[in-house]
Amino acid sequence: MTSKTKLKPLILIPAALAALALSSCSSDDDAAAPSDPTTCPKEAPAPGTKADWTLQGKTGTLDVVAPTDDNAPLITVQGPFTVDQTAVKTLKEGDGDEVTEAMSVTVCYQGVNGRDGNTFDNAFERGEPAGFTPTEVVPGFSKALVGQKVGSTVAVAMTPTDGYGPSGNPQAKIEGNDTLVFALKIVDGY
Repeated sequence: MTSKTKLKPLILIPAALAALALSSCSSDDDAAAPSDPTTCPKEAPAPGTKADWTLQGKTGTLDVVAPTDDNAPLITVQGPFTVDQTAVKTLKEGDGDEVTEAMSVTVCYQGVNGRDGNTFDNAFERGEPAGFTPTEVVPGFSKALVGQKVGSTVAVAMTPTDGYGPSGNPQAKIEGNDTLVFALKIVDGY
């Protein structure tokens, strides 16, 4: 893979970051209003929310609670968690266009290191989705996007080869043999 498929510094090429969040005021009336599609929800799922995907790895186990319009995902690693093959799971299928490699997408995502369960990048925490094409991210993230429909929520557990490869990403504390996990929502595609 070329260097442009590496996530820089964490998931995206910095120039691809989109400042899409809109400012809004909160009121009691907002509870009934639909979520703003240009922001990522920051609220954690309720305690005890059942996992939408459980994956037994080569070592360890992974549980993912899917993101919703109102809640960020919850990724729980019991491990260290590793996989021999990249696994992609559609948690909820959207109803938009199918994502292609040539498309630009806007995505809310959280990335967790399978070695220690630590989050290394989190658009949900920032409250802002990021914009990029599937060719601008690591191969495993691209595999989680291409072929999905806009509006889908997806989880991926990727091999080190489909992540940062043998060099890892020291800035993000990712080692060359780390399995990476992402939970994401494809907000828009164009």
